[in-house]
Amino acid sequence: MGGRKKRTGLDMEESAYKRMIERKKKAAKVRRAVTTLIAASIALLFLMPIVLTVTNSFMSASEISSNYGQVFSTSDSGGKTFISKKVNLKFIPDMVSFSQYITVLFKSPDYLFKFWNSVILVAPIVGFQLLVALLASYGFTRYRGKLKEIIFFTYIILMLMPYQVTLVPNYLVSSWLHILDTRWAIWLPGIFSPFAVYLLTKYMRRIPVSVMEAAQIDGAGEWQIFRHVCMPLCKGCMCSVAILIFIDYWNMVEQPLILLTDDAMHPLSVFLSKIKNGEIGLAFAVATIYMVPTLLVFLYGEDYLVEGITYQGGIKG
Repeated sequence: MGGRKKRTGLDMEESAYKRMIERKKKAAKVRRAVTTLIAASIALLFLMPIVLTVTNSFMSASEISSNYGQVFSTSDSGGKTFISKKVNLKFIPDMVSFSQYITVLFKSPDYLFKFWNSVILVAPIVGFQLLVALLASYGFTRYRGKLKEIIFFTYIILMLMPYQVTLVPNYLVSSWLHILDTRWAIWLPGIFSPFAVYLLTKYMRRIPVSVMEAAQIDGAGEWQIFRHVCMPLCKGCMCSVAILIFIDYWNMVEQPLILLTDDAMHPLSVFLSKIKNGEIGLAFAVATIYMVPTLLVFLYGEDYLVEGITYQGGIKG
């Protein structure tokens, strides 16, 4: 009898333990479902402007005017009018129209001209800032000292400053160098930006010193160590930095407005802000085209971007 009671008690405890495990599993599933729902709602909220821009770019000018005319209309005195009725946010056009894209791509070359202005301004900045940052980061990694730490700390301070703070000094220096109203006024501050130097230095310092010393013992010089040891190990971080630099300067507005007075040299980001009220339909099409390079760069380098930001090890096993 005693054995039966003891076994019955153990069975009850085991059954209670199983029920507790099941309750925990159900609670975990509910938490995952709620978390997924919240994340999906936030993602949808962030994607709504992009989806709205793309779908509205296929609307005709008359349909866009009927849906959003109250938002962009002006009074006779030139000021904004009071919106007396609700704005109709439409994600699906009544009839798909390619008239906006035909105007942008074929009938009005100004938009494509500004697009290539953006490419000409951004591409050299991405390439040469990455090159300067790699060389500077290698120097900060290989050679330590009080002077270099002070210089690196200065880089951090400059990186923390918003561009608006350094805009006046950049303007004065550009004027002194006589490069105002030239692309060099945009290129030079961008190429020597401290952002990439900071990220690459912090990443490169995670490479074990023993790896570099082993290469040095094998007879490798500084250039060989930099090219065959540091650069391959920093590939993920390099791609991450390149993506972040591209996105940052692709959307620049203040720099061209202040440093380039010639409208013909302005990038498409500035040109978009100057589109007139009657060209709102074109703005949707131009904005969609303008998003394409950024999306392609992000999708192509997404894995590298995540790896470069989150990777902490230095060397993979």
